[in-house]
Amino acid sequence: MSGDKKKSVARDWAEALAVAFVIAMIIRAFILQAYRIPSSSMEDTLLKGDHILATKYTYGLTVPFTTKKIWGADRIPKRGDIIIFTFPENHAMDFVKRVIGLPGDTIEVREKKVYINGKPFATSFEKYTDPFILSQGPGRVRDYFGPVVVSPGHVFAMGDNRDQSYDSRFWGQVPIENIKGKALAIYFSWQAEKPWIRYWRIGHLVH
Repeated sequence: MSGDKKKSVARDWAEALAVAFVIAMIIRAFILQAYRIPSSSMEDTLLKGDHILATKYTYGLTVPFTTKKIWGADRIPKRGDIIIFTFPENHAMDFVKRVIGLPGDTIEVREKKVYINGKPFATSFEKYTDPFILSQGPGRVRDYFGPVVVSPGHVFAMGDNRDQSYDSRFWGQVPIENIKGKALAIYFSWQAEKPWIRYWRIGHLVH
């Protein structure tokens, strides 16, 4: 192969890689992004070690690396959506939780049970692992919280594993502008305790 042909092949590869990189960045910024679940707070819906894809456009598009919306700033999640958001107290961290309360809702927790606007609220996803009910001390908010009205432009988020979740009961409401996407599907899952791929979870849609 002549020197010119070698240069041409190398240039073609470089151009193809550059185009692929740009496309990947566009997809990551505006369409889909991958996240790893680092804790048990969303069990059994999402397990520690699950890797998920989240849509970036469901609640509007955000300027990459910021919480500023390009468009769709008025889009809000639906109750029950599983969202990925920038943690309000540390913007270097992303959290994954389920939306429980919407703007204007009154949220209260009594003896672990959630009430929205005075009515009991339950899904088929939450679970409780601690039989004890905390009625005093700083951790009381886990089992007794509110009532609190969700502010305009915010949502109230909780983990499905209610007794093991650090969520809006402890640190407050999620600004809608902090929401980065909606959980879509599990594309990989790794069990660390007994190292092995949870192949049966791959491809499951997240609800």
